[in-house]
Amino acid sequence: MRLGIISALAEEQHGLIEALESPFKHFYGMREYTAGKLWEIDAVCVLSRIGKVAAAMTAAILVEKFGVTHIVFTGVAGSGDKNVTVGDIVVAEQLIQHDFDASPLFPRFEIPLTGLSQFATDVHLTDRLAAAAAPVTRVHRGLIASGDQFIGKPGQIQALKAAIPSVLAVEMEGAAVAQVCFELGIPFAVIRTISDNANDDAAVDFMHFIKTVASRYAFEVIYNFCKSGSEPTFGY
Repeated sequence: MRLGIISALAEEQHGLIEALESPFKHFYGMREYTAGKLWEIDAVCVLSRIGKVAAAMTAAILVEKFGVTHIVFTGVAGSGDKNVTVGDIVVAEQLIQHDFDASPLFPRFEIPLTGLSQFATDVHLTDRLAAAAAPVTRVHRGLIASGDQFIGKPGQIQALKAAIPSVLAVEMEGAAVAQVCFELGIPFAVIRTISDNANDDAAVDFMHFIKTVASRYAFEVIYNFCKSGSEPTFGY
């Protein structure tokens, strides 16, 4: 197994690269990929940067150039549900691109030629991530929505919830990684720490949270995940 760990921003992956044993850096496609052993697991860490295209490109390169067999995306997100509060963790069971609409040719949210609007994460990988997050903070599991928008303007989250009532969190990369992994047959999981309530204060709350809390949460979860078994047999 070779685990790819993706985050959009450096703060979301703080400490993980430093924890790699015998790290080796590769520069490709304007990104720095760092390979090594992460608590006995062969891993490659990389920052995708923000947005669906950036995340999709990064995931594809991890698989095609660096031979990654499993992918985990870790980062922050806005709350999409009143029961999901700042500091909670959401582990995705499905992901949807909330800004994708090819209607009337296809149903809203459906990705053409896949027949899917929601992409399911790998069950075993997701179970293991959720277990790793449980000692850190409160954990929710369910639907995460991704789009090339920072959700923080008046009315945005209300409109999104009206269209997708079951959404628990909103972010900008996960569903793109999900589509790439689905098409390439790669088991994947997405875990997000809630940084803001996707409201008028979202931008300020996001910047404060990512600098003070997000990096510690991400490190602890990935540490627990890796230490729970050096060579997991989840996925395929």
